Amino acid sequence: MAKPHELWSAMSDVPGYRPIPEGAMPTHPFPDYRSNPVRVPRRPLVPIPHTLSEVTGPVYGHEAVRTAEADLTTQHAGAPLGERIIVWGRVIDEDERAVPNTLLEIWQANAAGRYIHQLDQHPAPLDPNFTGAGRAVSDSQGNYRFVTIRPGAYPWKNHDNAWRPAHIHISLFGPSFVTRLVTQMYFPGDPLLPLDPIYNSVPDPRARERLVASFDLEATVPEWALGYRFDIVLRGRRATPMEA
Repeated sequence: MAKPHELWSAMSDVPGYRPIPEGAMPTHPFPDYRSNPVRVPRRPLVPIPHTLSEVTGPVYGHEAVRTAEADLTTQHAGAPLGERIIVWGRVIDEDERAVPNTLLEIWQANAAGRYIHQLDQHPAPLDPNFTGAGRAVSDSQGNYRFVTIRPGAYPWKNHDNAWRPAHIHISLFGPSFVTRLVTQMYFPGDPLLPLDPIYNSVPDPRARERLVASFDLEATVPEWALGYRFDIVLRGRRATPMEA
């Protein structure tokens, strides 16, 4: 009987078939992330057959997503504190074809590393001009774009002197809310990445690198904001790791 890696190698040679490689998605349970073992199922998942309702509803209305929601720096009376950045990219499939009309939601900590949430009691200042959440819809070429503030690192008590690297949470919806995918975007050169259990829960180092945005000088606006590119691949060998 062929071993799993041998089967994958053979399937990879089939034209048009691009399976997600072993180790390219987060491992569960992952003991280094202390709360992970108690947050994931302990029994085999029960498949539920899809019906027409999975495609037809509930859905979101494109008209309900306003262009202004993609700029997290203009949602309040004043400008938020911190380094203004531009985050953009494409939502694509394994053949680099655009995936248009995808609803993207982001949420993040402020420049001091604090969320506006009652459970976040990290002794860092809140910013009255930064809520930390935004929405956008990918265009016909799969492009999306957000203007925001570079988030700060924050302690999270996973282990002694544990700090989460700067990151932005990204949620994607397909034609309905049951098609939701969630991932995290990190920043290049962050010294906390090798120490972060959540980032390292993805076994394949090449897949982990796909969670790190790249600096984009062309997207940078002179004297205003640095640009970062983060493409999101939904399927195949180069799929972006997603939270299960």
